[in-house]
This record gives sequence, C-alpha cells and structure tokens, in this order.
Amino acid sequence: MTIRVLLADDQTLLRATFRILIDSCADLEVVDEAADGGQAVELARAHHPDVVVMDIRMPGTDGLAATAAICADPRLQATRVLILTTFQTDEHVARAIRVGASGFLGKNVSADALLDGIRTVAAGDALLSPAATRSLITRFLATPEPRTDAALPRQLAALTARERELTALAADGKSDTEIAAELYVSPLTVRTHLQRAKTKLGARDRAQLVVFAYRSGLVRPPS
Repeated sequence: MTIRVLLADDQTLLRATFRILIDSCADLEVVDEAADGGQAVELARAHHPDVVVMDIRMPGTDGLAATAAICADPRLQATRVLILTTFQTDEHVARAIRVGASGFLGKNVSADALLDGIRTVAAGDALLSPAATRSLITRFLATPEPRTDAALPRQLAALTARERELTALAADGKSDTEIAAELYVSPLTVRTHLQRAKTKLGARDRAQLVVFAYRSGLVRPPS
C-alpha cells in the first residue's frame, strides 16, 4: 500500500527536493505541498494523508500549531505528523510530542533516514532523532501541565496489568523486539497488547502512548 505524504515547509526549493526524493520510492507518494501551517491544516483535511512532514518555523501559523490542529481533528485520526526542522531545541521537541507529533527529525538527516522515518510513523511507531534523546523527552513530558487531567487515573485503571507493564516498557524507549526478549514472548504478542492499550486510551500512536505513561505517573523520568 502506498504511503501518502503531505509536505509543509515555507522553502519552495526544499519542498521540491523532498518531493523528488519521496516520489522516487514505489511505496511513497506526495499528495500536495503547503507553504505555511494554516495551509497544511487545510490540505490535510482535504487529502487525509498518512503522514504530514512538517517544518516548525513557517509564516503565519507555525508547524507546532498546525500539528496541534491536525492531531486534535477527529477526521484526521489516521494522519501522523513527522516534524522535520533545523531547530531541535528542548522546548520544540517537548511541545511537538505533547501536541501529538509522532516523530521529530533534524533537517541534517540523510535521505534514507527521512524515508525510513516517514515509514516508521506511518506504521504507528514513534520516532525521535539522536538529538531528541529519551531522557530529554521524558524530563519534559513529566513536567506538570497547567491543567491536571482528572481522567488519567481512570484511563490507567482500564488497562490490564500486562498492558500497563508493556506500556511502561515502551515508554522506557524499548522496541517491540527488545520487550519481547525481556518478557519471553513474541513481538506479535507485544504489538497486540500495545495496540489494545492504545485503543483503550485513544492514543493515535506509540508517541501518545508514551505521553500518557509519563503524564499518568505510570512511569517516571530518570533522575
């Protein structure tokens, strides 16, 4: 099945370069291009792409605000956002994950890394660049939000003991294969339990599952 991609970047040359690269792959296709965040939201609603490759700094509505709008739209539940930016700051990474982005890469990544990143988030997995380390993300996700969500404990109680265990391991940065080896089960079993947890929590992908794990107190950041 072809992965449909929407490009959002205010630099025309970069968009053209990314389009040529992505369209060169048999399993990937660029459906449209946006020059700013507002246009990205409009085109996402028009095309329902599998992945939006989103820049952060754009005129008007920036990439983070556009990401929040896309991820909050129930009509775009199947759309994932991959942030691709020059600005890999702590604040940007944390905000991107909090508002629903599934991945975060710097623009200095290789062509193969970008293509693999698109495939990774399209499959429902979280993706972070080497600069966006797990310890950095967990530290920011654990920072109290201005408004505490009282529903989190109830949602946590809805998970089985096994689902909570696997969610915690996923939040620790372990892959399905690593979790399977640790618990002596198959990777398919791991994926099944994590999918059930995502369904119960209304999490669109692994990144949101990690956000929930830290915000609910299921796991805590390293000291």
